[in-house]
Amino acid sequence: MNPEQTTAERFSYTLERTLEAPAAKVWSAWTTAESYARWSYAAPGSVEMDVRPGGAWKATIVTPDGGQFPLTGSYSEVRENQRLVIGMDVPGKNEPAFMTVELVEQSAHQTRVVVSQTCDTADERDLAEQGTTMLLDSLTAFLKTAA
Repeated sequence: MNPEQTTAERFSYTLERTLEAPAAKVWSAWTTAESYARWSYAAPGSVEMDVRPGGAWKATIVTPDGGQFPLTGSYSEVRENQRLVIGMDVPGKNEPAFMTVELVEQSAHQTRVVVSQTCDTADERDLAEQGTTMLLDSLTAFLKTAA
């Protein structure tokens, strides 16, 4: 398959949100296991993070109906308080799915977060976008209550 076909046959989304928190606080929420577990729908004690290029992560996500989904992956790019590229292992696929999280500090108390991901199918994209929207909603609420 040539690169043009690969790009044309993949499906992307990008979500943006302005958060009422400095970039360092948003970064910490996304990269500290204890904080991440509090807003990401993760099962207690299931989050482990080695936030560095090549470092591994894992979490077990709990769905509203009580289902549990173990997730694993690694970080491919880490620029503190700016950019995080997270690889997610996908069962049955040789290559991980990548999610990019970019932080742009707009003031001492506001950060724009931009999350993007490319998926293989429209259905995968729609599910991923829905999940990311839920995560951003939860992160927004967490940052309002976190000290």
